[in-house]
Amino acid sequence: MLNQILCIDDDLITLMLCKKVISKTLFSKEIITMQNGEQAIAYFNQIKNNAANDQVLIQPQLIFLDLNMPVMGGWEFLDYFLEPEYFIFNTIKVVILSSTIDPKEFERSKKYPMVIDFLPKPISKAMLEHLQDKFDF
Repeated sequence: MLNQILCIDDDLITLMLCKKVISKTLFSKEIITMQNGEQAIAYFNQIKNNAANDQVLIQPQLIFLDLNMPVMGGWEFLDYFLEPEYFIFNTIKVVILSSTIDPKEFERSKKYPMVIDFLPKPISKAMLEHLQDKFDF
C-alpha cells in the first residue's frame, strides 16, 4: 500500500472518481488532488521549502496525471519535473491517465523516465490491480 497518491486533473468529476475508486481499495492511505500542473508544482515547491526548514511533509509516491488541462497541462508539468531542482522527487512515479488514444502521445510519454504507464480514463479497480501487480505497490 502506498502512503500518498497525487491525482492531477482539471475535471472535478474525474478527481472525485479517482478518490472514490482508490479509497475503496488498499492501494493508498492518502489521496491528494490538484486541478492543474501549476498547483502540483507549487505543492512540490512547498515540500522542498519545508525540507529546507527541517520540516517533513509526506510526498506522493505516485502521480496520476491528466495531459490536457488549463493553466499548466500534463506535458508542461512533466517538463518542469525533469528540471534539476526537482531531482529530489526522482523516485516518484507517474501514470498518465488520458482520454486520448493517439499513439504519438503514448510514444511521447516514453521520453519521461518517471512515467511508468499510460492508461485510458477513467481509473478503475482493475487498473489499480494491474499497477500493483506490475510495479509491486
